[in-house]
Amino acid sequence: MAVNAKMVKELREKTGAGMMDCKKALTETDGDMEKAVDWLREKGISKAQKKADRIAAEGSAAIEISGNTAVLFEVNCETDFVTKNDQFKALLKELGEHLVSQKPATVEEALEQKLHGEGEVLSSYITDIVAKIGEKISLRRFVIKEKTDNDAFGAYLHMGGNIGVLTVLEGSTDEQAAKDVAMHVAAVNPRYVSSDEIPEEEANAEREMLKTQAMNEGKPENIVEKMVEGRMNKFYEEVCLLQQSFVKDPDQKVKKFVESKGGTITGFSRFEVGEGMEKREENFADEVMNQVKK
Repeated sequence: MAVNAKMVKELREKTGAGMMDCKKALTETDGDMEKAVDWLREKGISKAQKKADRIAAEGSAAIEISGNTAVLFEVNCETDFVTKNDQFKALLKELGEHLVSQKPATVEEALEQKLHGEGEVLSSYITDIVAKIGEKISLRRFVIKEKTDNDAFGAYLHMGGNIGVLTVLEGSTDEQAAKDVAMHVAAVNPRYVSSDEIPEEEANAEREMLKTQAMNEGKPENIVEKMVEGRMNKFYEEVCLLQQSFVKDPDQKVKKFVESKGGTITGFSRFEVGEGMEKREENFADEVMNQVKK
C-alpha cells in the first residue's frame, strides 16, 4: 500500500514521532495505522507525545540579529543538560533565523509557519527534534525589535542564555553602549524604562503604603508628605531603568550614561529562563542518572 502525507501526519499526531520514522513505520506495516503505532512503540521511537505533559522549565534564551531586525526568544526543555546538546544549539539557530526573517506575531502563528518560509511546518520540525533528543522542547515566547541605520541593538546573554536582554539605543550607533545597557538590565532587572510608564494604580498604592509606614513611625503630619515623596524617588530608582545607578559606573544614572552616548532608550525586553513556570523538584544525582540512562 502506498504511504501518503496524510497517513504520515495522522501517525505523527498519534505518536509524536518524527516524520521520517512515521513514514518508515507505515512502509514496514504496509500502511496499517495500528500496526505502525505498535512498530514505533517497539522501536522506542514514540517519544514526543509521551513527553507532552512533562515539565519543561529549563532551556535557553537566545538572540538572533539580521540587519535592522532582531529577535529575543526562549526555548524550554526538561533539563539543563540538553542546552549543551549540539542538536539543541542547532535548533536555537534555526528558530532564531526563522523568527527574524518571517516575523510572526505570536508563538501560535510561528508554529504554523513553514520553516524559513519553505521547509516543513515549524511545529513538526520541533517534534522531530523532540524525538531525537528525547525531551519535551517548546518555543515559549519571543519579541521582535526593529531599528533604523542610526540606532544600535543592545544584545546580551548571561550565563550562556539563562537570561537574555535586547534593547535598542535610538539615535546612536554605539553598539557597545547599547550592550552595556542590556547588561545592566540583566543584572538589575528593572520593570519600567522610566517613572512615566508606571501604572497610576501601582504608583498610588505605593504612595499610600509609604504614607502609612511614615504615620506608623510616628512622624509629624507636616513632614509625612515630604518623606513619602523622598521614598517614592527611592522606589523609582528600584524599578525604573533610567533612574537607576549604572552598574558599570554607579556614580552616574543610566539616563546620564545613555545621553552621553547621544542616544535614548525607550524600551527593553528581558527573558529569564523558566520565570513564572513550575519547576520540577529532582536532586542532581537523579538528574545525572536519568541522562545516563538515555
